Amino acid sequence: MFTGIIEAAVAIEGVSNASGLRRMELDLRALKDWQSMKIGDSVALNGCCLTVAALHDGQATFEAVPQTLSLTSLGEWKQGDLVNVERAMLAGSRLDGHLVQGHVDQVAAVGGVSEHGGEWRVRIDCGAAFAAQCVPQGSVCVDGISLTIADLGPAGFTLAIIPHTRQVTNIRAWRQGTRVNLEADVIGKYVRRQLQHMQGGITPELLKRAGFEA
Repeated sequence: MFTGIIEAAVAIEGVSNASGLRRMELDLRALKDWQSMKIGDSVALNGCCLTVAALHDGQATFEAVPQTLSLTSLGEWKQGDLVNVERAMLAGSRLDGHLVQGHVDQVAAVGGVSEHGGEWRVRIDCGAAFAAQCVPQGSVCVDGISLTIADLGPAGFTLAIIPHTRQVTNIRAWRQGTRVNLEADVIGKYVRRQLQHMQGGITPELLKRAGFEA
């Protein structure tokens, strides 16, 4: 489990393919607690939960299987690309972002980037199915970053980015057409699924039994 609070944006040092796997090498010494990292740890790269497969003096290797490549942007990564990095959260730590699983729902495209009075506006063209899982002012995870939806449309949403967030993440490299990983709020997913499977749906009778009507 993660929080969507990025620890560092790190450039990919190497990418290779072998036996159906895609291997990515990153120097994680930019992380404050990199010395405590070990093989088998979970790390979110652009919002995708991956396992440290090899480690030497802060140089970490991650492997992605075809299933992961089909659902994320990992297959498009190349040497030099900036990747948002977050280690798994610790039990009892402050939750500054929101609960993020590291299970990417889909890849979407940046529809536009513009600057307005000190903040950056980023439009994400996600499609109607993902937009239906979002709410205005709700949380969404984009490339591993916990962000707030400023405006919501039928097939996309707009983010209002403060300069600090843009500076410390790969948002500074986003352009129109940049492909990003999306994960909807997991709490909203469970609520939506429960309501969809509720017998008869939401009716006045159901609301009355639940105490919402006199």
